[in-house]
Amino acid sequence: MTYLAAADRYDRMIYNRCGASGLQLPAVSLGLWHNFGGDRPLETSRAIVRRAFDLGVTHFDLANNYGPPYGSAEETFGRLVRGDLHPYRDELVVSTKAGYDMWPGPYGEWGSRKYLLASLDQSLRRMGLDYVDIFYSHRFDPETPLEETMGALDTTVRQGKALYVGISSYSAAKTYEAARILGELGTPLLIHQPSYSLLNRWIEDGLLDALGELGVGCITFSPLAQGMLTDRYLDGIPSDSRAAENTSLSPELITEEAMSHIRALNEIAAGRGQTLAQMALAWTLRDPRVTSTLIGASSVAQLEANVGALDRLGFTDEELAAIEPHAVDGGINIWAESSSV
Repeated sequence: MTYLAAADRYDRMIYNRCGASGLQLPAVSLGLWHNFGGDRPLETSRAIVRRAFDLGVTHFDLANNYGPPYGSAEETFGRLVRGDLHPYRDELVVSTKAGYDMWPGPYGEWGSRKYLLASLDQSLRRMGLDYVDIFYSHRFDPETPLEETMGALDTTVRQGKALYVGISSYSAAKTYEAARILGELGTPLLIHQPSYSLLNRWIEDGLLDALGELGVGCITFSPLAQGMLTDRYLDGIPSDSRAAENTSLSPELITEEAMSHIRALNEIAAGRGQTLAQMALAWTLRDPRVTSTLIGASSVAQLEANVGALDRLGFTDEELAAIEPHAVDGGINIWAESSSV
């Protein structure tokens, strides 16, 4: 059946300006890191993406190696664009990234010009798009001159294959340097995508200040700490969870100390009339320098529940004071390799 987007979709979402740019992003964006690969039913992915757009989620975030298998999330999204979202392409913000391993050999990862430009060409073919709205350097490459990596991003804009460029998991110092190089090239740095959550607050130590000073937007990933900031682990580790499968969340992180903080946060959320996940998402958006927060979804119900965080974004001083002792580093910043450089 032909998909017709909800007529009231723009009445349901909050849109925030991305740094000092002209681009606005939805407060909640949909990431296709998990649940949209070739191992998942296409109809499930279609239902989630359609519902997201109907709720005003205009930004869909991908990377070359999202799946599994690598590349399959982009292929899935490409099928959904051709079948459902093609009439709405100019209403969408589509982003992808390159930096982590994608294909064998020395040219299949990191930040060389050869890898980044080849990867974007592959991503565009998989998605069937002429351009992406945002192309990211997915991680800082300590072995490649930053001038080369940023020069490749600049080239993608000049080729018309990306409208904007961003970086992910760069330290504050490297963010300043990247912004300077891009500014000299004439392609401003639009956005930074770092991990950030109640259990992972590394960006508060300089990076947020840098982004505010530079006029660069911020979109946070893993705001639910890979599921720790949900009700999934309140009573132990479910057999079908990420921690049980030891994929993107190590079971070693599910300690009694961590759970004591998470249970306390859950009680605060209940007092606010929210789920723990909704409060955790709202908390990442409390700082005006944060443009958007990325959610994942394995079902329409989960998507709707997470977007429901927007129903109550405000925090009282008393709530923030109650949260603070439990918003502690849970050791879940598994992207420290890049963010600490």
